[in-house]
Formats: sequence, structure tokens, C-alpha cells
Amino acid sequence: MENLQIDKYHQVLAQSAVTIDDNIVKTEVNALLDKHYNENCNAEVYQFLLNSIDLTTLSSEDSVSSVMKFTEKVNNFDNDYPQYKNVAAICVYSNFASAVRSTLEVSDVNVAVCSANFPSAQARLEVKTTETALAVSDGADEVDIVFPLGLYADDNYEEIADEISEIKHSAGEARLKVILETGALKTAENIRNASILSMYSGADFIKTSTGKIYPGASLEAAYVMCCCIKEYYDRHGIRVGFKASGGISTTEDAVKYYTIVKEVLGEDWLTNEYFRIGASRLANNLFHDISGTNENPF
Repeated sequence: MENLQIDKYHQVLAQSAVTIDDNIVKTEVNALLDKHYNENCNAEVYQFLLNSIDLTTLSSEDSVSSVMKFTEKVNNFDNDYPQYKNVAAICVYSNFASAVRSTLEVSDVNVAVCSANFPSAQARLEVKTTETALAVSDGADEVDIVFPLGLYADDNYEEIADEISEIKHSAGEARLKVILETGALKTAENIRNASILSMYSGADFIKTSTGKIYPGASLEAAYVMCCCIKEYYDRHGIRVGFKASGGISTTEDAVKYYTIVKEVLGEDWLTNEYFRIGASRLANNLFHDISGTNENPF
């Protein structure tokens, strides 16, 4: 039975037509940006990008009081700049979900948490599911977890699927984002495989990186992931979101990821329900370009 299960997962991967040639991926990304990047450098896109940010604090020095102050910045932005859309979510460690929920006053900003022994994902499954369930009970709307790289290294695809599915179940109605750690996976083939395994296991989003241990987001990884999302939607009619995270701090960088999503996935993904960027400094940089001021509301 185990061999049959393993064959099932390998068969799904073998059926994918997404390119695994790293040179082709790089060439296609460069061509796409050369053709379309400039058309997306405008205030309307910058506002959309601001409204797609998971405003993130993931510091060992975070505390209940510092997270509450961080959340107040989002509340204040809503009051001080009503002409602009706010960020999409506030993203914190799972133990601070209740601090954000109790402080947040903006109804259309979600509470997101990093869970399941983020960022290493090295823990018993029972620990991961319990942490996730507790965060959701504390008010989390979204849960970001890390793809189990160790299981992938051992080709243990069945256990990968079981683990993600179990955590998805423990998250209940909260949306599950699976962080692939593309900087560790490195190749287009590995990124494709991890994307497909995550989606088939119930991921609502696939995300590039934690920004903690390995290199962060890359345009090539984003391109492969978006191609996988498109293929999955075409085959199953299920729309999975994309999140870029890890080192994205400038407006220029954000527009490049926007351009990839727009050209590969299309207009239906240009909503913060299906497109996010995990960042901290990016929010103020986008605000500078939208408002023409040097104010730092975030």
C-alpha cells in the first residue's frame, strides 16, 4: 500500500507540464519583465500592493506590548489616511494572535500568524496542530506554516501530504499558507514539486520564504509557483493564492512580483484574497511613492 501511495504522488508530479529547466525559467522571467514591468509603475498599482501586504513583525524581542503598538499603527493609518486602503493583514508569531485581535480595530485587516514551529517546522505533528488550533482560537484568520523540507529530502511525499492536511484541519476556517522555503529548495524542479504537493494537500496559498534561515523570495521561484497555481486551477478549478516574502522592501521589487502574478495568473488573482506580500519596510516605501511624502505611518 505504501508503494502505491508513493507512486500516486510521483504520478501527479510527472503529469505537470510546468518547466523545470532553470535556464528557461530565468529567460522567461526576464522577457516578461522587459515587456510588462514599466506599464505597472503607477500609483494605482502601488496602492494595490500596499493593500496586499501582510505587515509583519517576527522578532525574538516581540512582546505583547510591542505587538499591540505595532497593531495600533494599522489602526492609526485607517484614521489618519482614510483616502488610502490599508494593509491586508498583520502577521505575527502564533502566541501573539490574541494581542493583535484585541487591539485591531480595522475590520478588513486580517490577523495572520506563523505557526507549526515556524521557521524550522521541526516538531512533532501533534505540536504543530495544537499550536495552530490555539492560534485560531485566539483569533487568527490566516495561518502560515513551513513546508517540511526534511520529509521532502527523504522523498516521503505521503507524510508531507498527511502533515499539511492535518494542520489544515486544525486550522478550521482559517486560510492556510504553506511556505516552501524556495531558497532551500533552490531548483525549479524542487519548487515545482513542493508547490504541487502543497496544493494537493489543501494549501489555500503557497508562499516563497520565511525570510529567516534561507535566502528569501526570488522572481524565478515566484514564476514557477505561479505557473503551478495556474496549472492546478486549469485542472481542478481551485484558485490558490500566491504570497511573496523574504527581503522584498522596495517598490521596484514589489512591482516585479505583481507583474509576474498579473501575466502568469491574470486579473482574477489581482486581489488581496489571492495575492500577498509579506513585508515590513515595504509598506512605508510604497506609501512614500503613493503620497509623495516622507511620512512613515507603519
